[in-house]
Amino acid sequence: MSYHNPYTPPRKSATFDDYTLAEIRRAAATGIYDIRGAGTKRKVPHFDDLLFLGASISRYPLEGYREKCDTTVVLGSRFAKKPITLKTPITIAGMSFGALSGNAKEALGRGATIAGTSTTTGDGGMTDEERGHSQTLVYQYLPSRYGMNPRDLRRADAIEVVVGQGAKPGGGGMLLGQKISDRVANMRNLPKGIDQRSACRHPDWTGPDDLEIKIMELREITDWEKPIYVKVGGARPYYDTALAVKAGADVVVLDGMQGGTAATQDVFIENVGMPTLACIRPAVQALQDLDMHRKVQLIISGGIRSGADVAKALALGADAVAIGTAALVAIGDNDPHWEEEYQKLGTTAGAYDDWHDGKDPAGITTQDPELAKRLDPVAAGRRLANYLKVMTLEAQTIARACGKNHLHNLEPEDLVALTIEASAMAQVPLAGTNWIPGKGGF
Repeated sequence: MSYHNPYTPPRKSATFDDYTLAEIRRAAATGIYDIRGAGTKRKVPHFDDLLFLGASISRYPLEGYREKCDTTVVLGSRFAKKPITLKTPITIAGMSFGALSGNAKEALGRGATIAGTSTTTGDGGMTDEERGHSQTLVYQYLPSRYGMNPRDLRRADAIEVVVGQGAKPGGGGMLLGQKISDRVANMRNLPKGIDQRSACRHPDWTGPDDLEIKIMELREITDWEKPIYVKVGGARPYYDTALAVKAGADVVVLDGMQGGTAATQDVFIENVGMPTLACIRPAVQALQDLDMHRKVQLIISGGIRSGADVAKALALGADAVAIGTAALVAIGDNDPHWEEEYQKLGTTAGAYDDWHDGKDPAGITTQDPELAKRLDPVAAGRRLANYLKVMTLEAQTIARACGKNHLHNLEPEDLVALTIEASAMAQVPLAGTNWIPGKGGF
């Protein structure tokens, strides 16, 4: 005979929570895995777990109204004849035309140009509108080679060889048939309306020696003018950074698991890769071991949201950051203005991640011409520029408070951690101690 205690509410399993139960039922009903966009939704150690130590008696702060704090960054000075100079160390990450609407890509270019920074093409090639509205445009060279041609390589201001992505290191992307319009199909040399899966690795190399050959080939095609970036997902950051440098990269782009994607398996997004915070210090260590820190620039991406995040990434040794999801939010993604339509899609503003379906009410992650019209690229570009301006000012404010006249003068010594995990990953002391897990102290 069982007895239920009326004073104790039923207790659900922490392992088999409501979301997990729903996923089991969905998988059992459909026989297919879940596909979505965006990045990981699990909580992992992040920049919120770090704090800055501002100046007081032992450090002298800078006066914001009278003393300058520089934010400029030069990318690609190692080998390129024409390195890139940006006004802010905040760049726009690669997001493809196909995954995004033409208006969204134009808005990103407009906003980046107003702010004096760069934007990036993404998988699928370069559109004339994107090139026309982007003062500084980085051209992604991916395993799929969609849209790749020597003319666009030469039209770009830099080339980013994509080896991996934070949301899916070791995996390729997806673009479902409903988003492969006539124009997308033509640019990618694909049949219209047919699901596309990008390759997970480049077809013409099997290791770092082949990467060196490919970088040399790209330099020859572009007359050694363009900086060559190598982008890797956050999996083995020390070795991947070291090998990219040895292969001849001017810039290394390192994307943590909080970085988003247009579409891939949910199981991939949530279970492969490492948090951005865990990736930075090993990559910096690799550059330092090769005497290449600040000579080969390091761009960090994956979950950057504010000027505080920017300042923390730079303090840990990065030269710049890249934003993707945050940029989409700035131009109108997941805006509560469209809440009623998000509800009709079975979701809500702030949780919408079915970017692969092409039904985005905001007109951003879609190829539906009627939906795309909803996004005004001029107004959206201004919003993005405003957001980039605020982030830059926030980072400057923190740097001045730490007594630094350039964002790149921030250093690990300016930081403490709130948790043991963050302390170990960032290799800065736990707040109130001089202890870094695994490094002694008290």
